[in-house]
Amino acid sequence: MHSNLVDLLKPSIEALGYEFWGLEFAGARSNKGTLRVYIDHEQGISVDDCEKVSRQVGRILDVEDPIKSEYMLEVSSPGLDRTLFFPHQYAAYCGEILSVKAQLPIDGQRNFKGILQKVVDNKIIITEANKEVSIDFSNIQKAHLVIDWNSERSGT
Repeated sequence: MHSNLVDLLKPSIEALGYEFWGLEFAGARSNKGTLRVYIDHEQGISVDDCEKVSRQVGRILDVEDPIKSEYMLEVSSPGLDRTLFFPHQYAAYCGEILSVKAQLPIDGQRNFKGILQKVVDNKIIITEANKEVSIDFSNIQKAHLVIDWNSERSGT
């Protein structure tokens, strides 16, 4: 479902002048799920930007009706601790701290937190506790930046 939604929504969001950052569908176990669409812009994202994109995305979803269950639509900035969705996003944050949840265990472990070293051959390499860990993109359930408020790099 996600790739179809990306194909459906990304062109319209970009036509409005925003970067389509990614999307996720959460809370499907409850009566009403939430479709979160993340947008970005080099000058930041305001509430007005979110409303503008929400109206456009809402119209597209009403016409195309790709989600058959009941859901709420949220549009927001990815924030400082942004979730990463696409390989080019990972590559832009090499050297930063990343939290990764793998779908399948790697050496008995599913949760990792370390410095993103590089992106190569459809995988990321992170250093966790002085050990390099290689995680295939297809095995990443969720990954997001970790803000180290004590670091000089924070806020970049």
